[in-house]
Amino acid sequence: MIYLDNAATSFPKPEEVYRALDLFARHDLANPGRAGHKMALAAERALDEGRHQLNQLFHGEAPERFVFTLNCTDALNMAFKGVLKDGDHVITTDLEHNSVSRPLRAMELAGRIQLTRVHADRGGTVDPDDICEAVTPKTRLVALTHASNVLGTVQPVPEVGRIARERNLLFLVDAAQTAGVLPIDIQDMCIDLLAIPGHKSLLGPTGTGALYVGSRASVGAWREGGTGGDSASETQPREFPYFLEGGTPNVLGVAGLTAGVRWVQEKGMEQIHNYETALIERLRLRLDELGGLEVFGHSDPSRRVATLSFRCEALPAAELGGILDQAFDIAVRPGLHCAPYVHRSLGTFPEGTVRVSAGFFNTTQDIDQLAQSLQEITS
Repeated sequence: MIYLDNAATSFPKPEEVYRALDLFARHDLANPGRAGHKMALAAERALDEGRHQLNQLFHGEAPERFVFTLNCTDALNMAFKGVLKDGDHVITTDLEHNSVSRPLRAMELAGRIQLTRVHADRGGTVDPDDICEAVTPKTRLVALTHASNVLGTVQPVPEVGRIARERNLLFLVDAAQTAGVLPIDIQDMCIDLLAIPGHKSLLGPTGTGALYVGSRASVGAWREGGTGGDSASETQPREFPYFLEGGTPNVLGVAGLTAGVRWVQEKGMEQIHNYETALIERLRLRLDELGGLEVFGHSDPSRRVATLSFRCEALPAAELGGILDQAFDIAVRPGLHCAPYVHRSLGTFPEGTVRVSAGFFNTTQDIDQLAQSLQEITS
């Protein structure tokens, strides 16, 4: 199988991740913080090390500000439903994944919040001035994806962060497509809430993620339950990260995620990003040669992550994706990509597009094989 669906979940993982998962599962898979024995302490240390690695990578205020979650969706819901109050106004964009759009739209329909959705330009970039103009006296939060999961376009996060900070607004960034391939400096970018998936470019297993909660953000408890260290309190202890981590965490997944973060740091994000985007640029050039295919988003690779969407004049996206899978053993992602507002703006709704997302373990041969397969199909 040629796997080109890394925007959904990276595959394969580095060998270091597989080894870390196996070693931890065999020797240290106890309940962290719930007992004083050696295995429980080792499990707690694994969580502490994971937070330390994330804090170093993203330049947060402190490791305990990183709360482990099930995934990026869990982190986003925790943020929205823990921060927003009745009557608040939220600014977001039409580039967002349903993990942002759906909880905010549900709160709007319930009459709890007001919502403004700023439109990106045809290339897929939001203008910070449009964010600025959307601010009202009731605005509390700006929520922005760092890069579109459909177009791969990188958004002006530092500029929007400064706008939010100058107006005393909270700034949430969805780093689903950028954590592990683009530098993210929480403090320099004025980020208050950062949602991170573990299973994409950080190369950890599924079922992992994190929410960074800065000191300016007051987040209500997402769920109440056991915290191990404090069993006497009648309500959820306020200490971070345990205030937002009720119940037994996925400590095995975190061990794998930590190994993935180390691998990314050792390899270097710039090298990873340059390699992946070069593969996508190679594909873009090959698609231009084929004809009959419309490619969306910026052509400048410096403004993108390694994701490219296109549609075929001759075949619907779902049919084309099915043929690539069944006849050529190539995995891509056809459809709306959980981002319907982007496709409405592009004019590709409801069919969607074919999305190709390269990873560090893909090769030029993979890209050439995809291009050759598309040529056979379309001719």
